[in-house]
Amino acid sequence: MPSWVWVLVAIGVVVVLGVLVWQALARRRTSRLHDRFGPEYDRTVGTAESKREAESELAARQERREQLDIRPLSQAARARYVQSWQVVQAQFVDDPSVAVASADSLIASVMADRGYPVEDFEQRAADVSVDHPQVVANYRDGHRLARQNADGKGSTESLRQAMRHYRALFEELVDADADQPLRRELPEDETVAGRERDETARRA
Repeated sequence: MPSWVWVLVAIGVVVVLGVLVWQALARRRTSRLHDRFGPEYDRTVGTAESKREAESELAARQERREQLDIRPLSQAARARYVQSWQVVQAQFVDDPSVAVASADSLIASVMADRGYPVEDFEQRAADVSVDHPQVVANYRDGHRLARQNADGKGSTESLRQAMRHYRALFEELVDADADQPLRRELPEDETVAGRERDETARRA
């Protein structure tokens, strides 16, 4: 067989291997992002022009989040915010519109105290989606309903829904346990060590 045929065969093999490696890396990236963002992954893919564009956006959110100095609330700050939320909830009985606006402002204050930039709502939601992907949809829905109310298109029921949505994110932002790194984010050696400690405890 002529040598040039072998060259073509070798090139073909390299191309096929390259495609297989690229597909494996793409599947791994998809799995990692889906595990991290959960329902937010599905929402982003559903609103983007392509899956690749959506995954690039989510990856960019992670990179931006890593540059932020997000910190847990102090015990005193946590107690103060919880008390403020109780006041806002009580305010809803007499003035739902003002209460929802206060809830939105209170959440922004908590986020700022935690270290999240709060200048722009969409960026704020994108940043918080990295740490709280299960409830960021509540934040968006609450904000949307609050805007409708500000435009004179709301109702008492929609304001009640807005408060419920806001509360879901608020509770995570002030929850001390929510500040702990997720198991999927722990370095492998810490994850293994944790499993070993659990196994030792079961045997004791």
